[in-house]
Amino acid sequence: LPIGSLAFRTNLLSAFATVFAAILIYVLVIRSLPSTSESIYAGLISAFAFGLSPLVWSQSVITEVYALHALFVIVILFLASDHAISYFPRKRLDVLIGLAFGLGMGNHITTILLFPILIFPTFFHFDSVPSAAKWRLDTRSIFRRLFWAGIGLLAYLSLPLRALSQPKVNWGNPVTLDGFLWLVSGKLYQEQFFGLTVDLGVSRMRAAAGILIEQFGIVGLVIGLIGLLVFYKPSRLYINTIWTISIFTFFAIGYSTIDSYMYLIPAFSCFAIWIGFGVSGLMDMFHQRFRKFESGISLVVILFLFLQAGNHWASVDASKDMRAEQFGKDVLLQAPANAIIFAKGDKAIFTMWYFHYALQGRPDLVVIATDLLHFDWYQKSLHTNYPQLNLPGAYPFASTVVAANPQHPVCYVEYIQRSEISCKP
Repeated sequence: LPIGSLAFRTNLLSAFATVFAAILIYVLVIRSLPSTSESIYAGLISAFAFGLSPLVWSQSVITEVYALHALFVIVILFLASDHAISYFPRKRLDVLIGLAFGLGMGNHITTILLFPILIFPTFFHFDSVPSAAKWRLDTRSIFRRLFWAGIGLLAYLSLPLRALSQPKVNWGNPVTLDGFLWLVSGKLYQEQFFGLTVDLGVSRMRAAAGILIEQFGIVGLVIGLIGLLVFYKPSRLYINTIWTISIFTFFAIGYSTIDSYMYLIPAFSCFAIWIGFGVSGLMDMFHQRFRKFESGISLVVILFLFLQAGNHWASVDASKDMRAEQFGKDVLLQAPANAIIFAKGDKAIFTMWYFHYALQGRPDLVVIATDLLHFDWYQKSLHTNYPQLNLPGAYPFASTVVAANPQHPVCYVEYIQRSEISCKP
């Protein structure tokens, strides 16, 4: 199917990002532990815990930013770890971590929450461990990191360049400075930050804890906490993972949108690392007391993770989910000739955009996202896409658009629990 082939090509980036992130987690864990067979088991368990967690898995099979976001977070943690200097000279390390931070910001603006990890080593000199840190501002290092972060941020230049080509969905129309700042700053969503009541905040904290248990199970939760609380060692990786979990959890709880739990993925990435540390510490204890059962711990945990994955298979397997495809086909089939389609809600809007613009279905139709009509940039896109359409006033409503275009039949479509399609002559 055309929809399947296009989706497959675009989903490959999410899948590869998750695989590379899992590999980096493996390397991070084994490099942070003594070089033994225990560290290999611990690294594998951390990688599997990350890649098989249902939230990460679900984002690895769709076209979204969160899998790539997780990869950039892990790359930054890897480059900021104690052992990164053994891979790269210090100057090159500054270049790489700055570039990774800038590119991460270009993918998702919440990468800025890792800014302390970027600049902290430039303010303190570590003799061996963070507890022995000494104040010393390395101006050259901080300049290199910030400079290359700026180079990475040049990814945002693709926005006005692409906007100049008049794409069908020209979000924010970032060819002007106001439109560019509106888009890259996420101004549309800023009012969603930390507008929670106390009761709602408590309920979101409980929900976050429930999602954590869903990712790793009670066994993974306990082992991860053991890895943090029992086997904690003063290192950059421990400090950076504690910061990452804390700040992204705080952001996810305080960001009052229905999908804010997606911002827990960086936190879960770090928790998977703690699980590896917990397994390594437990194996070391058993090595000293019950040598025969040493590797049994890791095998049991790996088996548990795969059993968890089997239980979650149905919820993350999107291969048989045809709701969007069926909805799009139904709308195109039922819509009268030359109809105006008013799509309401993300599911209906994105489906209609995909079928109408990407697959070029029913070119006679006019597809309007009802929720976006009040934006001037969206009105300009409509004028470009449908020059024959009349848009009355500065803030048109669906009803005023209908009245201004009496020659067009009208359909109102929405998808909540099922398809809702209502067409009028």
